[in-house]
Amino acid sequence: MSPESKKLFNIIILGVAFMFMFTAFQTCGNVAQTVIRSLNSTDFHGSGYTSMAIIYGVFSASNLITPSVVAIVGPQLSMFASGLFYSMYIAVFIQPFPWSFYTASVFIGIAAAESDRRTVFIALTVISLVGTVLFFLIRKPDSENILGEDESSDDQDMEVNESAQNNLTKAVDAFKKSFKLCVTKEMLLLSITTAYTGLELTFFSGVYGTCIGAINKFGAEEKSLIGLSGIFIGIGEILGGSLFGLLSKNNRFGRNPVVLLGILVHFIAFYLIFLNMPGDAPIAPVKGTDSSAYIKSSKEVAILCSFLLGLGDSCFNTQLLSVLGFLYSEDSAPAFAIFKFVQSICAAVAFFYSNYLLLHWQLLVMVIFGFFGTISFFTVEWEAAAFVARSSDYRSI
Repeated sequence: MSPESKKLFNIIILGVAFMFMFTAFQTCGNVAQTVIRSLNSTDFHGSGYTSMAIIYGVFSASNLITPSVVAIVGPQLSMFASGLFYSMYIAVFIQPFPWSFYTASVFIGIAAAESDRRTVFIALTVISLVGTVLFFLIRKPDSENILGEDESSDDQDMEVNESAQNNLTKAVDAFKKSFKLCVTKEMLLLSITTAYTGLELTFFSGVYGTCIGAINKFGAEEKSLIGLSGIFIGIGEILGGSLFGLLSKNNRFGRNPVVLLGILVHFIAFYLIFLNMPGDAPIAPVKGTDSSAYIKSSKEVAILCSFLLGLGDSCFNTQLLSVLGFLYSEDSAPAFAIFKFVQSICAAVAFFYSNYLLLHWQLLVMVIFGFFGTISFFTVEWEAAAFVARSSDYRSI
């Protein structure tokens, strides 16, 4: 197999593996609070929100040490171990206990009948494990320096040791540079935008589905609507990601129009959700809520909002990743580590307060962060060309 074919093969394997893993995990996260709430009438007592808060809290901290771990054990084993932890978390739902539920949530960071629930989560666990096993199909790239026949094993051992030392050195340098990069003007401004993506990630991936499943006025379809909501969030993500990802390559108007579209789409979705859903939906008890919204709760409006949430999220993420790659093309690893750190820690905070805040307060928090996050992104985009021109200041870090 040629080097180019091997690279393409690895890309396909990674894509399929992550598709299996995150299909299972995102589905699990979408219904976690609803399922756990239905179990709280038994001997089990827990919170899906708290579980996800633990996951993203540990994830935010682990972003700072992940490069060092990968440098030591390699990317293939790192991804395989991560896949096992994802599968373990999903498997906990088959027969959940509070201690195993929250413990699995820690390791992840580094509303049906009983039989139906087990069947669903057994299937999700198997799907996740299939994706995990696929990592072993990844082929190592050919070494650029092919050893001659007369080279001794001592020389080979020396090269291996030097390679390991170089990897550790790179990991330490990236770790130091991440901290220094945190205090630059551009990164501080983009951190506000990134914080917003963390908050709305929490909302559409965990809170919104719970709200839909808690509204008794939706009738017998309330629980099935959670899955339909997740599908339409995915459709919005796919449409926005493919459209704006391609446009960003040949967009003479810059990134600001896409981000502006994203925040307008989200504000429309937030307003419709505010009108369409009762305020106590995120924290409703197992029996659901019969409270009235400002308008008659509509299943069609709820699903429309799911699509808008996914579309708006794709607008922000495609442009944030684009501007980070543009500003820090030579040292992208520290920049993306900070991006994931800020996003994950804000997602963790949002999942924590989702246990207590009514829906309208959660929407208000996102509106405030969304407004200032958009303004800060505009500021960075306007100054991006000038920043790259004086990028020697960054390279001296």
